[in-house]
Amino acid sequence: MNKAFTRETDPDNGEPTPVPLLGGGKNYITPLGYERLRRELLDLIDSERPKMVEIVHWAASNGDRSENGDYHYGKKRLREIDRRIRFLTQRLEIAEISNPSLHYGSDQAFFGATVTYAGDSGGARTVTILGIDEADSALGQISWISPVARALLKSRVGDDVSLVTPQGVQVLEVLKVSYPPPDQSA
Repeated sequence: MNKAFTRETDPDNGEPTPVPLLGGGKNYITPLGYERLRRELLDLIDSERPKMVEIVHWAASNGDRSENGDYHYGKKRLREIDRRIRFLTQRLEIAEISNPSLHYGSDQAFFGATVTYAGDSGGARTVTILGIDEADSALGQISWISPVARALLKSRVGDDVSLVTPQGVQVLEVLKVSYPPPDQSA
């Protein structure tokens, strides 16, 4: 079916589906993560969208739109920008800012903690437990709703926690828990 004949409420409209939330629908995020999403939203509204509107306006003024690649690409990019603006607006509206530096010096893992643990295989791994919208696995950051994070949350240094995996139950030993100092996370 041609995309021109689909409603915006159709499930396959290209809009990212929000990640389902646990814990009563809370969307925890660090102050730095919130600020990063807010900056992206403001950049889209103040910079990206006006530039794209100008390009579409220029392309539309060139006459026949049926074979005008600039016009069609511009309209498509404008829809993508509007989708991202809606998504970011919704996520920021339900965001609950949680400052991890409040737990600085604690040996118990809470939201925002950087935890080093050893698995059954013996190798140590370090992860930082962050919000759904800010976690980046390539940087060693995991979402607070991930299975590993849920196993590590509320554990203390020296605790053994169980992680259920498709291969069976894996025991993780918490080696170190740290938080950013109060002056670096605000």
